[in-house]
Amino acid sequence: MRNIVLFCAAGMSTSLLVHKMKEAADKENYDCKINAYALASTKEKGKDADIILLGPQVRFSKAKVEKDCPGKIIECIDMQVYGTMNGAKVIAQVKKALGD
Repeated sequence: MRNIVLFCAAGMSTSLLVHKMKEAADKENYDCKINAYALASTKEKGKDADIILLGPQVRFSKAKVEKDCPGKIIECIDMQVYGTMNGAKVIAQVKKALGD
């Protein structure tokens, strides 16, 4: 089971995307756990992640997240994909980044 962690400004704007991602993962039988959190909790919530995804509104914080979560795969979610809440495209991005 893959542990996918999303970070955004407050952890709330990403909740709909998490729902869409879970639907897409279920359709593909992709075994994963997906949660969204506020960017302020990167050290605590990112430590057990297989991949960390940053919402477009916090992509400027990638260097800080890399410092807080050394050795983790960190990707930014495309603004258009985020805006259209395309969970399937985000799952595809995750699978590509993890080699699944």
